[in-house]
Amino acid sequence: MRPGVHLLAAAAVVAAVVVGCADVEPSGQAPPSDTPSTTPTPSKTPSATPTPSATPTPAPGPTATPSGPQGVAAAPITRAFPARLPNGKPPLFVVVSFDGAGDLALWSHWRTIARKVDARMTFFLSGPYLYPAAHRTDYKPPLHKPGASDIGWSTPADVLARTTILRDAIAEGHEIGTHVNGHFCGPKGVDAWNTAQWTVEFNAFDQMVRNGPRLAAGRPMAAPFDPATVKGLRTPCLEGNRAAYRKAMVQRGMLYDASAPGYLRWPSKVDGLWSFPLQDVVLAGTTKKTLTMDYNLWYAQTKAKRAPIAHVPQLRAQVLKTYRQALARSRANGNPPLFLGNHFNRWNNSVYSDALSTFVLETCKQPDVRCVSNIELTGWLAKYAGVPSGRRP
Repeated sequence: MRPGVHLLAAAAVVAAVVVGCADVEPSGQAPPSDTPSTTPTPSKTPSATPTPSATPTPAPGPTATPSGPQGVAAAPITRAFPARLPNGKPPLFVVVSFDGAGDLALWSHWRTIARKVDARMTFFLSGPYLYPAAHRTDYKPPLHKPGASDIGWSTPADVLARTTILRDAIAEGHEIGTHVNGHFCGPKGVDAWNTAQWTVEFNAFDQMVRNGPRLAAGRPMAAPFDPATVKGLRTPCLEGNRAAYRKAMVQRGMLYDASAPGYLRWPSKVDGLWSFPLQDVVLAGTTKKTLTMDYNLWYAQTKAKRAPIAHVPQLRAQVLKTYRQALARSRANGNPPLFLGNHFNRWNNSVYSDALSTFVLETCKQPDVRCVSNIELTGWLAKYAGVPSGRRP
């Protein structure tokens, strides 16, 4: 845990939660286990996929000038928000983000949800979701063989479909961050990488974004966005030597890290970056502490095992109540932002995606709430010097 956090409290969070995430292979098949060795391997079999909907019309807004050689910025449309609401408090920012960002039907689902309530979201993209399997050995990950990836690779058709979706999502105001590439967790994973190796991994992400669509199409094709404009990271399984990878991030001009577990409080800068944590919460109706991440909620409920279908309504209601409790806790403590993490997955019969969908639809139109991307929150924090005067940290 970073400086400024009480050591006993930090130890309680680490002991209370199981940090893990497991993205689905781009083809939709289950990859090898990519969760820490201390946790059970979750089921990665998707449940029924949401019905795709029509691509929404991009919302107008101020657009930043695209930078870099290939395409638009990873978040060109941002919105302005006041320092305070009429009630004297700052806006209650709810930040929803996703790891992996591969499944085509879930892209459609979450973009549709966001459009209904004027929300913006952050999608942490894994490089192999834009890179065809035939060229996988172009990737030379630190401490692994060329072409290694715990989430597999993509078909050309899926690469091209995701390229289109990414362009459309960015035009709608959503942000693309990076979840880097091979999703290596556990003892032989990203924890072992130094700053130079993280730089290699970031550069590999850039090349996958720039070259993957062209290789998939077999002809010249522009990247869906300029990877040099990506400003945020979530590490695989929330792991990694924070000082090492954050130094590489600062060298790239990135602005925030969304990887560390933490608390419901106003964000602060650590190692030159805004720290946007997955937050410590109590699972509704229990004394169990967990994080605001779908995998962690799943582990708290059923040890990351699929529950009988008859239990789904109760489990979904418990997750929704947990989110509502966290929102109420924020309101009672000066409106610090609420960070909610999810995967492009349908774990445990879609309990977590369904509960989050309901929460977003019922929450984002509430008068004091603003559902924003990480980069929008970063802009607001920079404009108002972090925490508005008089608010508790």
